[in-house]
Amino acid sequence: MTGDGWRKENLQESLSDVERIPVPYHKPPFRRFLAFLGPGALVAVGYMDPGNWATSIAGGSAYGYTLLSMVLISSLMAIYLQALTARLGIATGRDLAQACRDHFRKPAAIFLWLSAEIAIIATDLAEVIGTAIALNLLFGLPLLIGVILTVVDVLLILMLQQRGFRYIEALVITLIATIAVAFLFELIFSKPEWAPLLAGFVPSRQILDPGVLYVGIGILGATVMPHNLYLHSAIVNTRGYNRTPEGRREAIKFSTIDSTLALVFAFFINASILILAAAAFHAVGRTEVAEIQDAYKLLSPLLGVGAASILFAVALLASGQNSTLTGTLTGQIVMEGFVNIRLKPWVRRLVTRLLAIIPTVIVILIYGERGTGELLILSQVVLSLQLSFAVVPLMMFSSDKTKMGEFVINTPMKVLGWGITALIIGLNAFLLIQTFFGG
Repeated sequence: MTGDGWRKENLQESLSDVERIPVPYHKPPFRRFLAFLGPGALVAVGYMDPGNWATSIAGGSAYGYTLLSMVLISSLMAIYLQALTARLGIATGRDLAQACRDHFRKPAAIFLWLSAEIAIIATDLAEVIGTAIALNLLFGLPLLIGVILTVVDVLLILMLQQRGFRYIEALVITLIATIAVAFLFELIFSKPEWAPLLAGFVPSRQILDPGVLYVGIGILGATVMPHNLYLHSAIVNTRGYNRTPEGRREAIKFSTIDSTLALVFAFFINASILILAAAAFHAVGRTEVAEIQDAYKLLSPLLGVGAASILFAVALLASGQNSTLTGTLTGQIVMEGFVNIRLKPWVRRLVTRLLAIIPTVIVILIYGERGTGELLILSQVVLSLQLSFAVVPLMMFSSDKTKMGEFVINTPMKVLGWGITALIIGLNAFLLIQTFFGG
């Protein structure tokens, strides 16, 4: 049973307006597991959004395969943290936002809520820019028009939510498959060198160089995303599992397998983006390529394959649209969980999207398309700086037996989790010192 260390009892579960997907308990374990497939894909979307593209392209072109180690480390951290969020959500019936509102005093809860909202806006910012760039590359639309058109996705989200949660998951999986196929061909075209590629997965001292560290922490922010911790802790409860100790135990196991498989797949996508940039640009001395637009223009000439640039842009468009789907759900979860404010989904979506569009429009008007690449990387660094405010509460709750009961994590898991937390805080502190004091 879960613990009794919560102040409020019988909180309404997140996404209460979403129909619960039944678990066929009369079927064998594998069939029951299939009922839990889906939330992992929605979480994995955040690990391959346009923000990842900007940081991975910049890192691969400038530093070759060096930052593959950061992609690997970030992915392993993400797998662990997402497993904890699934455990928290299933064991307690609370998502992370609700748990924070229950545990902390109101001023602290509001601070954490604002931090989560900043993370969601930074995520949406990357999606807006990525989608606008993809529309520009594929159809020649000006970036400003593309940014404004991203408001239209509100209609798509509402339509899918009305039809059922499985429709959202099916679209997400289809878009992920599109990205995967595109990058499979891109890697074949780029013909990377395997020896330095494999060596890149081993951390080196070069990561601590100021320029490398900045992009590296951008990769961390793009990979271990704070809003995903809130999202995952809520959507695991869209499954109609038995709310008994045995039912929760099986749900935790299947949900952990689901998210782990999805994030391993996301790791290969993220690594592919960086490998492509390293093989196509760094290997020929084009270390200055940091903009998605430049990558698009150079891919086909450098690889000698006309379709390379088109595949790249199609995958980017799929990435931007995919991330949009999860951003809507996360915004709803965070606002309802922290401050118990319930807005109509289209109102919530429109407000979040407008807050992302305004700075994007300003940057485009002042700096043109060149400014969008820097804004993308900055958004990922902002995400990384917000990450601590989600990870620390997650570890506090997961380690507390009075809150988790029999599902509390054991000592080795606590040591690992707090070690990951310390690493995240330490890297961000190091980045801030270097940024503001010129280290």
